[in-house]
Amino acid sequence: MSRNLYILAATLLLFSLISCAMLSSVSSTQPDLPGNGSLWKTTSLFLFLGAVMAAFAGVMTAMFEQVERRNEERQRREGRRRH
Repeated sequence: MSRNLYILAATLLLFSLISCAMLSSVSSTQPDLPGNGSLWKTTSLFLFLGAVMAAFAGVMTAMFEQVERRNEERQRREGRRRH
């Protein structure tokens, strides 16, 4: 599960960087476009925030999976000692 969230975060970050590139290229070559720099800036910001949230969710998921796995291993070891 966490691997999928990391891939999502990387994809969103890539699109955010592409939006930043569009911000710099559109504003200098064609200043009268309806989709001006503020639109690209806002899009880039939201994509970046989405990437940060997906990466955070991936880290938290990996941490909880590790805790759960270690807890199960400990319970198995304690169960073997009792028998």
